[in-house]
Amino acid sequence: MVQLTSEFWVQAYLRRLSLADISAFVTAKGDATAGAVLIKQAPLDGSAILFQRSYDLDGKRVWVTLAEGEERGVDEAIARQHSFDPDIWVIEVEDRGGRHLLDEDGLSG
Repeated sequence: MVQLTSEFWVQAYLRRLSLADISAFVTAKGDATAGAVLIKQAPLDGSAILFQRSYDLDGKRVWVTLAEGEERGVDEAIARQHSFDPDIWVIEVEDRGGRHLLDEDGLSG
């Protein structure tokens, strides 16, 4: 199976969000080839949820929740991740409805 570079995946994801009229910003640019990708979804109500790509027991790529709750706490979780992995990408998605599109075909992992 062909593996997409992190930068290519991020650019495709941002485009997909744009087409759905969902605001998103790269808040940390990681390694272009293999940097881990974190997605922070903020519904603009003071809360947030943080997702990271991972693998399930069958080796399939999935999105797992790293942190959830008050936005400040999620930001602290991002800072902790960045402290031991400076090559991570962080994408902040802002949508009042909580949309992030990570469960759609082509983005699920």
